[in-house]
Amino acid sequence: MHPTMKQGSGGRLPEELAEAIRETAGDIAALLRGAADSTRAVPRSAWTVGEAAAHLALANELMADLARGRERPYGDGTPQSLAGANARALAAFEERRPEPLAAMIAEQAEAFLDAVDRAAGEGAADEPALVTPLGRMGRATLASYLLTHMLGHGYDLARALGRPHMVDPGRVGLCMPFMLLVMPRVAAASTAGVTARYSIRLRGGATFGVALDDGAVRVTPRPPLRPDCTILIEPVAFLLIALGRRTPWWAMARGHVIAWGRKPWLAPGFPNLFTAP
Repeated sequence: MHPTMKQGSGGRLPEELAEAIRETAGDIAALLRGAADSTRAVPRSAWTVGEAAAHLALANELMADLARGRERPYGDGTPQSLAGANARALAAFEERRPEPLAAMIAEQAEAFLDAVDRAAGEGAADEPALVTPLGRMGRATLASYLLTHMLGHGYDLARALGRPHMVDPGRVGLCMPFMLLVMPRVAAASTAGVTARYSIRLRGGATFGVALDDGAVRVTPRPPLRPDCTILIEPVAFLLIALGRRTPWWAMARGHVIAWGRKPWLAPGFPNLFTAP
């Protein structure tokens, strides 16, 4: 999937993106309906299964409202503010039972798709100024954001419940418009003083460039002509590392990533240049 994916015909979402959102929500709902214990801890998280599911239900509702063009302030995009907004939202929402949350996750994903279709019918689908927790974006990119968010937490729930996860290369490709847009926004303080040019290649998928110049981060849909470091990575590994679910060392040990170029040693530190959205 090309990282600069546009709206589909008539301003509607590309069918494969709409279907991925619907199917991912359904996969998560199926996981939850089979969950016997919503108090089980989510690996590498302070949340239980019930809390993670409640967060997903609330987040899908938020995204549906944003797709309708409503303003819903939710932090300022920093990890601390988003964590605070998440905590406040969960404190005000008491449902933790898997079945009702499964239904809400699926229903709000469908409400999001309906809102995008309605906006397309009104000629507003390409509006680029929707205010989201991670900056302004149009509805197609917001849909990519929704899918990315569901895949990250869906992966967590699958691990907590000992079930197969739903992250696959096709769905990762559909996450790329959001990922490339947000990368400069989530650059870590560690980029200060760093000057480097990367070529990132997802095996069988997108290729893009990332240039760092003393704190300034530029992401381009084409790699630089003379990168310092080229990283070839399996798409699922890319997304899991980018979302903080796995480490580069995990991917390297399994042969999911290789690097070369004038400075291949830059590869393991690349994810640390960004804070997972």
